[in-house]
This record gives sequence, structure tokens and C-alpha cells, in this order.
Amino acid sequence: MTAIDRDVSGLAAAGTVEVIAADLEDGSPWPLPGRLFGAVVVTNYLHRPLFPHLFAALQPGGVLLYETFMIGNERFGKPSRPEFLLKDGELLELVRGRFSVVAYEARMISEPKMAMVQRIAARRT
Repeated sequence: MTAIDRDVSGLAAAGTVEVIAADLEDGSPWPLPGRLFGAVVVTNYLHRPLFPHLFAALQPGGVLLYETFMIGNERFGKPSRPEFLLKDGELLELVRGRFSVVAYEARMISEPKMAMVQRIAARRT
């Protein structure tokens, strides 16, 4: 398993996890060039320029699990700026023609707090 974050202090005790300190938004090169993974998991994070890198990092048959906030979340707090909120159906559009969608939902959740989210589980074709 490989974890990437700008602040890896909370990941240091992760044991067998490869921890990479990288700011994925500062314009630096993608920190995993040429590496392929069986799964990519992203939660509560959206930086649209990364989608091509995330998709390319999945081996054929690999699974993408992605969940983050969507338009409508501004009613419940942060994130509230449009650049940090998925548009309606955006995850479905992003994977169209590249992945087979296993599950998708766009809805309001109440746990751990009220929020509007999109979730997708998709397999790279």
C-alpha cells in the first residue's frame, strides 16, 4: 500500500505502508510515474488535474474507489467553494468509456456529519 499526502505526520506509524510526502497541488511532477496499482482510493479530496494521473496509475482490471463532496454541500459547511465540489454526475462522466461502473451514488449523508457526496466504485477496462 502507498499513501500520499502533503502532511505525512499522521501516517508515520502506518507500518508496512509506503508513505510519500508530496503536495499534489503545487505543480510538482506526479510522484508515482510509471507505477501501476490494483486499486486507487481517494476520500474527501478533489483536485481535478489529478484525474488523468489517478486513472493512468490503475492497472487493467484495477479498481477505483472515489468519494468526495458535491454541489449542495455548501449548505452544511466546508468545503463550499465550487472548485472543491463535484458537479452533478461528474464522477460518472469522468469514467465513461474507461471504466466499468460497479456502484455509484450521489446523495446526502448524515454520518459522520451532514454532507452531500458522490461515491463511485469502478473497474478499469
